[in-house]
Amino acid sequence: MRNSTKITILALVAAGCVGLYLFHQLNGSFDYALPRRGIKVLAMVLTGVAVSYATVVFQTITHNRILTPSIMGLDSLYLLIQTLAIFFLGSNHITIVNKQVNFILSVLAMVVFALLMYQFLFKKGQRPIYFLLLIGIIVGTFFQSISTFLQVLIDPNEFQIVQDRMFASFNNVNGDLVWLSLLVIGLIIIIGWKSIPYLDVLSLGRETAINLGVAYDKIVKQMLVTSAILISVSTALVGPITFFGLIVANLSYQFFKTYKHGILISGASLMSVIALIGGQWVVERIFTFSTTLSVIINFIGGVYFIYLLLKESRST
Repeated sequence: MRNSTKITILALVAAGCVGLYLFHQLNGSFDYALPRRGIKVLAMVLTGVAVSYATVVFQTITHNRILTPSIMGLDSLYLLIQTLAIFFLGSNHITIVNKQVNFILSVLAMVVFALLMYQFLFKKGQRPIYFLLLIGIIVGTFFQSISTFLQVLIDPNEFQIVQDRMFASFNNVNGDLVWLSLLVIGLIIIIGWKSIPYLDVLSLGRETAINLGVAYDKIVKQMLVTSAILISVSTALVGPITFFGLIVANLSYQFFKTYKHGILISGASLMSVIALIGGQWVVERIFTFSTTLSVIINFIGGVYFIYLLLKESRST
């Protein structure tokens, strides 16, 4: 089966999931229920596309299919920001109550952190990409340790607010933030899509890419910044989804079996939309909100991660 046919099939399935979620048991509540469902669908589409794009790009740069952008510590930084705000300012402060302010501060902090780390580690081109990953793991663990320590000291009532921010949720998405995220993610993808052909060459390795005339360090920096912004926006919008990018990116590799990143990213994005919207429908209609989508994703993602590790160990 051709990849174009596979993309068409995934697009039709994704459209079917959107239609099912929007109109199933609507019962004539078009004025109230449909707009609310539409905002949730848009949030899930944006999150799926952003996470898929960022993960495929990040894995191509690192030449490792079991890594995700969360290894840079952005998820841990987001939780640290929420914990610090509640610990020092309280749950009634504007940075917590006002979702727009919280969103902007969270995105700015994560993007600035990523830019500073990239600027320091790529200075004079002396730092390899794996050194960057090592620093990301250390910093992420450090952020997580501080968050855990402060959460023990927080008032139990306010800890509930922090706990709500630990997992992704699409149930109470702010409509204004969705439109702002659409603007940012749309611009980043439109700008970054011009560099997609370079990823096909970068996947061959640093030396080969340089020999073929690609400005390797420049393209890698641009792609890392792009991934950081996309993950920052999606995390600030709905919360961290640790293993989701790992799942859809590797499924896209296995399903399409091609080196062309335009197809891989498009396929992973469609799979993300199907998984998020279809999964949210199952959570709401079958499990009746007895669990959350992020819990299911993390469980499946953890099992899939172990499978990938075992598969890699056997191949070596």
